[in-house]
Amino acid sequence: MGSAYVDTSCLISIAFEEKDYAALARRLNSFDAVFSSNLLEAEFLAAFARHGREPDRSNLGRVRWIYPERSLRPEITKVLAEGYARGADCWHLANALYFAAEEPSSIAFLTLDSRQRTIARALGFGK
Repeated sequence: MGSAYVDTSCLISIAFEEKDYAALARRLNSFDAVFSSNLLEAEFLAAFARHGREPDRSNLGRVRWIYPERSLRPEITKVLAEGYARGADCWHLANALYFAAEEPSSIAFLTLDSRQRTIARALGFGK
């Protein structure tokens, strides 16, 4: 079904079996490839540490990491032109733009954060 960029909120929801996690897991599994910023790994592991639990690293197994080779200032500027996003959310959106190479409609942006989702749609990401 194509590619998706996944934000940390989705993997945390699945790992902690939050509301509607099964449907989210099915949706995530429907994509041929799943990408994210390596920031996801730090946020994911920190969430487990905060709850005093051992992380289930299998949730990270499908994720292909994006490692930008340059500053993401142009992408960050585009993100912030669409609205305010917290630092980590902005970074995820900027990485997704970098990965999409000027074709955001070619990939889905998966997040549970409503503000981040709104900005992703404004930037043209697929659903």
